[in-house]
Amino acid sequence: MYQEISQLLMYADPDRDGILFRMGELFGRYESGHYDRMELTREINVQVKRLLEIATDYGFDGNLWHNYLTFYLMMNENPFSITCEKTGASDGSVNELVANDFRVFLALFNYDFGPLEKDLDIRCFSVLSNYRAIHKKDFMYNKNVSEKVQALSKKLETAKEEADFFEAVTGFYRDYGVGMFGLNKAFRIEEKPQGGILFRPINNMDAVMLEDLVGYEIQKQKLIENTEAFVRGRKANNVLLFGDSGTGKSTSIKAIVNRYYNEGLRMIEIYKHQFRYLSDVIASIKKRNYKFIIYMDDLSFEEFEIEYKYLKAVIEGGVETKPENILIYATSNRRHLIKESWNDRNDQDNSNDKHHSDTIEEKLSLVSRFGVTISYSKPSQKEYFQIVTGLAKRAGIEMPEEELCAQANRWELSHGGISGRTAQQFINYLLGSRQE
Repeated sequence: MYQEISQLLMYADPDRDGILFRMGELFGRYESGHYDRMELTREINVQVKRLLEIATDYGFDGNLWHNYLTFYLMMNENPFSITCEKTGASDGSVNELVANDFRVFLALFNYDFGPLEKDLDIRCFSVLSNYRAIHKKDFMYNKNVSEKVQALSKKLETAKEEADFFEAVTGFYRDYGVGMFGLNKAFRIEEKPQGGILFRPINNMDAVMLEDLVGYEIQKQKLIENTEAFVRGRKANNVLLFGDSGTGKSTSIKAIVNRYYNEGLRMIEIYKHQFRYLSDVIASIKKRNYKFIIYMDDLSFEEFEIEYKYLKAVIEGGVETKPENILIYATSNRRHLIKESWNDRNDQDNSNDKHHSDTIEEKLSLVSRFGVTISYSKPSQKEYFQIVTGLAKRAGIEMPEEELCAQANRWELSHGGISGRTAQQFINYLLGSRQE
């Protein structure tokens, strides 16, 4: 089997310490008959432990060997898999090269561990092939990834020949994509010590849907229309959601990503101190076959901060045309994003700035770079009560409406005032009290 794995082309393990490469090497040593029994057993146990660590991280269940091989195929970004993402396979000579790779994976799926276990007096692979995972709460692992891996794994288990493998794997690439962008909805960026960035998936992003946000129907509809145009390949605008805190701005963006994930929408959250990496982020994703929202939460700038210049440059575009698969969605409590002081308005206090009016204009013009601005204002008391009653009904709380509103009123007076967030916190309090 080591010889077969070493012949992989598109799906070759680039990491010589990767599980696939190491397992192939161990299989080869066993099949050659030239090995130390105790040493081989020890090294097999090391790789089995690594498999269990991946299974724990992703909540795999059933045949962990098959789950791992499936996960490997899903995550392997190569010229073939990237070409297939969201479009599927096309005719071409590369298919013949990939067919050989899938022939190897078919053999790996069907590998008989029985003789190896008998000769080494171990049974770890028998356990892995019928693994019963300890039940974990959803927030402890990436359920979205786990379900997709196990579903494709079951399909690949029924494959009779490499053509069945080809159809199943490329079908997955067509429906979801490949690598971390295919399997995950949202990401953050991380600065590498040696420079540059890494993308880190956000596991278990809030599964909220737009229907869960009570009220704000006009605002949600504007967001839907713009996003739907974007994912369908039509012209769309950058969006700024501004207004009072706790009104559902961030929730709306998370919900819109959940709604259009299956249509190829992904989100990358970036913080203000990372704006200098915006060009690097765009360069990394502009050729992928997804639609990306670059998300900036609670966006605002103090008068001494200059990070807005990076944002402005990206939105306006330089020599390079702005990619059509990227939009910027931001939330802010400030209508103009940048704090304006009285000094900005007083020319006498800015005598050292010969172009002070230009400076003010540059600061305040940033908001105009967002083609769509959506206002989320604090609800009236009547709207607040409507949100409370709607959330209570959805949560199954049975309480006379008059009493519910009276308690909600007392709650908001001591918990930050009227807002959708306060309403949700009140419902959470009632649910917690009811469970005591």
